Amino acid sequence: MKIGFRRMLPEDAEGVEKVEKSCFSMPWSRQSFWEEAAKEDACYLLAVDEEGGSEQIIGYAGMWLVFGEGQITNVALLPKYRGRRIAGLLLKKMIETAKIKDISSITLEVRPSNEKAIRLYEKFGFKSVGRRPHYYLDNNEDAEIMWLIF
Repeated sequence: MKIGFRRMLPEDAEGVEKVEKSCFSMPWSRQSFWEEAAKEDACYLLAVDEEGGSEQIIGYAGMWLVFGEGQITNVALLPKYRGRRIAGLLLKKMIETAKIKDISSITLEVRPSNEKAIRLYEKFGFKSVGRRPHYYLDNNEDAEIMWLIF
């Protein structure tokens, strides 16, 4: 397995949509990813498996960049690639990108039931600051609000 990372382009929307559908009960549409990739105030990075000389999109992370702050929208990885530290590498690259763009802090929401994700975010210094009640529409679960301040 040879993993690479690169910026998402609008033409990657179909591959990103496949990852999205494998990870989330209420996935974003292909059109949404096409639009996000085209925005100047958004940063979407892909994880790609480059084995065999071709590229397969296996994961992505997205962040909006607004008024000096970053908002992580999603971190997703195809199930068969989980547990290989790829999500951590994606998150590390997002943080590096934020710093390069003079972002002073990053926030995100995560399901409290997603303990693996919370542990990952905590490894990178994110701290829980509260909850958004009934945030997730599919099951009415709260969202844990986490911040990383540089």
